[in-house]
Amino acid sequence: MSTGLTIRPAQECAYDIMSLGEVMLRLDPGETRIRTARRFEAWEGGGEYNVARGLSRCFGQRAGVITALADNEVGHLIENMILAGGVSTQNIRWAAYDGIGRTVRNGLNFTERGYGVRGAVGVSDRGNTAVAQLRPEDIDFDDIFGRQGVRWLHTGGIFAALSESAADVAEAAMSAAKRHGTIVSYDLNYRPSLWKGIGGQERAQEVNRRLAQYVDVMIGNEEDFTASLGFEVEGVDENLSKLDTAAFERMIEKATSEFTNFTVVATTLRAVKTATVNDWAAIAWSREGGFVRSTERPGLEILDRVGGGDSFASGLIYGLMIREDVQTAVEFGAAHGALAMTTPGDTTMATVAEVERLASGGGARVIR
Repeated sequence: MSTGLTIRPAQECAYDIMSLGEVMLRLDPGETRIRTARRFEAWEGGGEYNVARGLSRCFGQRAGVITALADNEVGHLIENMILAGGVSTQNIRWAAYDGIGRTVRNGLNFTERGYGVRGAVGVSDRGNTAVAQLRPEDIDFDDIFGRQGVRWLHTGGIFAALSESAADVAEAAMSAAKRHGTIVSYDLNYRPSLWKGIGGQERAQEVNRRLAQYVDVMIGNEEDFTASLGFEVEGVDENLSKLDTAAFERMIEKATSEFTNFTVVATTLRAVKTATVNDWAAIAWSREGGFVRSTERPGLEILDRVGGGDSFASGLIYGLMIREDVQTAVEFGAAHGALAMTTPGDTTMATVAEVERLASGGGARVIR
């Protein structure tokens, strides 16, 4: 099924994918809890960045990130992790460090995975970060999307919520991308804790509805579309204990009738049984072909759910950009998200061969 997207030729562009967002240092207590931990494992992560990294490491695409870091040892640790993920650091803006982080710092994200009846917990420490202080004039977006050339821009609601100015930076980037023929995807990724201090859900809807006018491919789950765009999902129970495709289809139909610029809309379908067992699937809609649904994976066992939605997004984008087929895209997204949740950390450890195998119906037999 055709995607309906017109994507710039690869030979005209330095990058296949560019993400705009914050890259934090994730501190993971492993099998214990944040409040009782005596050691942490360090990873890099961030909602928008994870998508670029997935497209680089798993799917072999030329990826970059637009972000800002404080110029200190923690910033350069994050930089080295980004480089190890195969993502270009050319468009990182370095902010002078004042010695103690009074005026600028790097973001930290403490994340415990959860187990059984104990849900995952995230504690962000990201106030006053370098990327939250960006202004639209700090980045030459016309150079990035024009002279350098980018086939696809990905950003989202996490970055837009970081500060009063972050939404203006996102709008400047998305507007420039559209001027230069770059496809724009946006993950609504609603986080109440991020919006709490800058106007709450009302502000979230104001910002996300403004940015939605630039979006070709909109991604989100049931909470995202309700909280960020104001589209209620009727027929989904409070605890999300079952997958209700019809409810999501009604929601998407409402959204796409208002935002006629949306060419593709996709959402994961997650029914939470426990922190370590979820039912998992995804659906996508395109203007050319209507709705398609991925393989449903009931009782999916999860090691670390954080980043599963980002890996869904990277698999979806790969399918849309390279395979140019919506059904393939939603299968790749759902398979990649499922695989990413079997390993620790925000970012994928899967290979494209594993994604293709799972997306085509392969199981978990030993490979020798």
